Amino acid sequence: MIKVKDIKLSELEMRGAYCDALIAVAEKNDKICAIDADVQFSMGTIPFYKKFPSRGINCGIMEAHAVGFSAGMSETGMIPFFHAFGTFATRRVFDQVFLSCAYQKLNVKIIGGDAGVTATANGGTHMPFEDVGIMRTIPNITIIEPADPAIYKTAVQYMADTHGVCYVRSCRRKVWQIYDENAKFEIGKANVLFKGKDVAIIACGIMVYEALKAREILEAEGISASVIDMHTIKPLDEKTILKFAKECSAMVVAENHNATSGLGSAVAEVLIENNPIPMERVAVFESFGEVGTQDFLQNKFKLTAEEIVLKAKKAISRKK
Repeated sequence: MIKVKDIKLSELEMRGAYCDALIAVAEKNDKICAIDADVQFSMGTIPFYKKFPSRGINCGIMEAHAVGFSAGMSETGMIPFFHAFGTFATRRVFDQVFLSCAYQKLNVKIIGGDAGVTATANGGTHMPFEDVGIMRTIPNITIIEPADPAIYKTAVQYMADTHGVCYVRSCRRKVWQIYDENAKFEIGKANVLFKGKDVAIIACGIMVYEALKAREILEAEGISASVIDMHTIKPLDEKTILKFAKECSAMVVAENHNATSGLGSAVAEVLIENNPIPMERVAVFESFGEVGTQDFLQNKFKLTAEEIVLKAKKAISRKK
């Protein structure tokens, strides 16, 4: 298990933690460059441009062109990190990512900001509920959703060191700091935060914090819950899923994403093929995004600890 630290609001915004990590790897590798679709402020890459002015390229609000440009940079041996809001880093440029990057087996990293409800005031046009589902269909892609700045650093280091197409979805602003800043993580291997016997809660991104709150509520009611941070959505840690399916015989998957085709769907695929057990999902069901504060949107779409508790009890009640 990975020890959870005393949870508090992170000192750094996620975009700041990301840029710091990108600068750190770029200092050691002169092949790393930043490609932006006119989002240097929004995505937090301005310090990178100041540090490495010759390795920062703003393509303007032309995301498809920026992905093609990134593919070309990769062909020359560079390691491009392309930045855009999650909707425009996936849905708008899917063909370019699929054919120009992944099909060609190139080395392109894609950073999608404002994951799910964290797009807040940007509203439905900028609120990606479908990005994981879209990107999951690409063969051999890596998909990561970090819960806090500590694990974001590991993701950036992994991308810098590993050839291939990667997609990271993240919020831009401050989040709840779950891990010690020096904690070690392995991309592709889930973090087991708590072990329980009655139900396993699998979560990613901002929902990890909600899962931890739900565990405390359940514990007060005499229900023992495991909590797993599935930060890598592809490749999925099937071994951990099946281990806790066997030990708990009931599962809840919580994600800041559409219920269709995201982490919940990925986990369900593993279970149905190996060990079908009662499973419930906490996610967005058949809805477009809208304008609102994050708290308002999480409550509206039921992306809360309270909803996880309800779904956990429902999953437990379905045990044979």
